[in-house]
Amino acid sequence: MNKSELIDAVAASADIPKAAASRALDAMIDSISGALKNGDQVVLVGFGTFSVKERSARTGRNPQTGAPIQIPASKAPSFKPGKALKDAVN
Repeated sequence: MNKSELIDAVAASADIPKAAASRALDAMIDSISGALKNGDQVVLVGFGTFSVKERSARTGRNPQTGAPIQIPASKAPSFKPGKALKDAVN
């Protein structure tokens, strides 16, 4: 399912126009992104938890030459599914 299909599904399920569903989805994505950018967690009970994980600096290898390279520390978004979502999938 891509974004436009998700918008169609939300509009049909909530009985709202597609434009309103699109604005709601964009607002949700922006809110989650903003919270993660500030280092906060976003917990949606029953669905899951969005958080930011720290990756430490490490040494890797260039796959073409085999030469060692330094990979800098970074932050990566993470999602941990909740129990209800796990149960719905299984």
